[in-house]
Amino acid sequence: MAVHVVEDDPGVSDSLAILLEHLGFEVVCHADAEDFFRAGPPAAKDIVFVDLILPGISGAELIRWLNGLKDPPRIVAMSGQSQNTIDLQLRGLEGVGEMSIIRKPLSHGAITQQLATLRS
Repeated sequence: MAVHVVEDDPGVSDSLAILLEHLGFEVVCHADAEDFFRAGPPAAKDIVFVDLILPGISGAELIRWLNGLKDPPRIVAMSGQSQNTIDLQLRGLEGVGEMSIIRKPLSHGAITQQLATLRS
């Protein structure tokens, strides 16, 4: 199982990768959705952390694409935006696939809690 991090902020991406690697995960980082697409689709057992605000193709569009896969991975959407903005971006995705939302700034506790939920 790999964890993919799609995040354009290098500081957030690096910090998240270090934490995930420390927790024993294989981590693959992508600066944008286009780079993620070039790498090929993730496996169903993978976890994909997606920043909702990305340059180019948005995180919400990436999540829609992931949910359209035959066997979609587990998804953690990340955002520092207001709840109303998050709701607008993710409109129509309720009940589709396994997705959770984590708020920025990210914390060790919130990340490990999300991973525990996804592993169960």
